[in-house]
Amino acid sequence: MNRTQVDLIRPVFPAEEAALRDFFAALSVESRYLRFFAPVTPSCGLLDLMAGKPAHVDAIVAVAGGVIVGHAMAADRPAPGRPGNPGEPRATDVGVVVADAWQRRGVGAALMRALIDRAQARGVTSLAMDVLPGNRRVLAMVVGHWPQAAVGHSPDSLDIRIPLPRPRQHPAAPSQPAVRPLAAVRPLARVPPLARVGSAAGR
Repeated sequence: MNRTQVDLIRPVFPAEEAALRDFFAALSVESRYLRFFAPVTPSCGLLDLMAGKPAHVDAIVAVAGGVIVGHAMAADRPAPGRPGNPGEPRATDVGVVVADAWQRRGVGAALMRALIDRAQARGVTSLAMDVLPGNRRVLAMVVGHWPQAAVGHSPDSLDIRIPLPRPRQHPAAPSQPAVRPLAAVRPLARVPPLARVGSAAGR
């Protein structure tokens, strides 16, 4: 397999749970801990969520050589609305994880950019991430790519909020592109080391 290039970023296919299970099982204990706040392999119920089966969850994968090398998801929070009408999504909780051999290659940032494009098309105006202390890479990625992000502190995690601008209107373009081909994954910008940084989103 070519380990220098990701072929595409696309939504998770409906019958892809077995491939997702293999992807998560192959992650190191550290990567699983940083993604799920525990060194676990997703259960069947969690796999349904990671596959994007609930209507409010958008799940995408990065693929190289036909193999999943990264996963990202966004769970929308509807804005308050009238009874029976929850309103449009205005915020979404995101999580990202990349196969160990593909980390530090910009795959996580590429997945985040794809999630943002798709979230903006749904009317989302901010992203939320829970971050575990000890994972410097995710906060470095956030600071490097989204310097406007706000970071709050709780007893055992960091809460990241990334405001999103309104998307530009492109009448002829599809509202939610299904596949994003990548000629090459752009490397992350270098960011000075930051103390006490981690992520529920993985890398």
